[in-house]
Amino acid sequence: MLISDFNYDLPDHLIAQVPLDPRQNSRMLLVDRRTGTVKDTAFTDISSFLDRGDLVVLNNTKVFPARLLGRSETGANVEIFLVEEIGDGLWITLARPARRLHPGKKIFFGERLIAEVVEKTHDGKIIVKYQTDGDFDDIVQRIGKTPLPPYIKRNGNGIDLDSERYQTVYAKERGAIAAPTAGLHFTPQIFDRIKSAGAEIAEITLHIGYGTFEPVRVTDVSQHRVASERYEITETTAEQLNTANREGRRIVAIGTTTTRALENSLIRYGQFTAGRNSADLTVTPGYNFRAVDALLTNFHLPQSSLLVLVSTFGGHELIMKAYKYAVESKYRFYSYGDCMLVF
Repeated sequence: MLISDFNYDLPDHLIAQVPLDPRQNSRMLLVDRRTGTVKDTAFTDISSFLDRGDLVVLNNTKVFPARLLGRSETGANVEIFLVEEIGDGLWITLARPARRLHPGKKIFFGERLIAEVVEKTHDGKIIVKYQTDGDFDDIVQRIGKTPLPPYIKRNGNGIDLDSERYQTVYAKERGAIAAPTAGLHFTPQIFDRIKSAGAEIAEITLHIGYGTFEPVRVTDVSQHRVASERYEITETTAEQLNTANREGRRIVAIGTTTTRALENSLIRYGQFTAGRNSADLTVTPGYNFRAVDALLTNFHLPQSSLLVLVSTFGGHELIMKAYKYAVESKYRFYSYGDCMLVF
């Protein structure tokens, strides 16, 4: 299929700029592939769509403040977005303005952190080497800003009001540069309802990297490859997953990143296997899902790899129909927006 087959029109005013308060008050569109129907409901009702014995799987990654604001040697403002650490103090980054950052140029982030440009990559990224007289992670945690997507507009000089809200309530393992946004709707009260309905809850960790939201730059989606991302499944979670799979109970993935990790594990090893691995799976039309039976997900950008994954899971025609309905019904889109539950 062509990437243009995954396009849809979205008015700017439907792109959610702020989160709801309280966070569980999102709308939820129920999408049933068996009947080909879509139905309005509320996220607070999610437990009513779960069966006793369902296994709900969360991604407990924690977003770190990956946006760093500094100054060049000439005093010009420079913004660095940390993408991936590839060595001791060596990072692949996105930078603005990149055109002025040549190898050897230094960027200063206060008095304790300095970055020197090492290389410009062929795809426009900047590799920098950090020097510091303290703990790098501690300094970044103190001076960094929440790495919000570019469609969420903020005053860059203001207080970082998103540091807590752009984080799931169950975030534990630091390492993501974007939130697993399907999880942003959950609260302890919702988890209590899920458990009362007889469903189980399990956690995996997948640190979301740039590959998750990197634009698709090919015409034929079968030619696109999503960059690999680190994930970990514990012994306890692997046992929960394998038991549910063996007993024919549904596995409900919270988010596309959870889905990618689970599918990757089952395909690679033939069963859910504990340990740290890299999810290098790219889901395109024709892929046969083996691990996941239901998916909770937010609404994604047109022509994105995430929309391709969801469309493959729910069926292209039905998902595009659901998106059209969501636009007409004025659902809130993207990271801080509403969600859909796809069976």
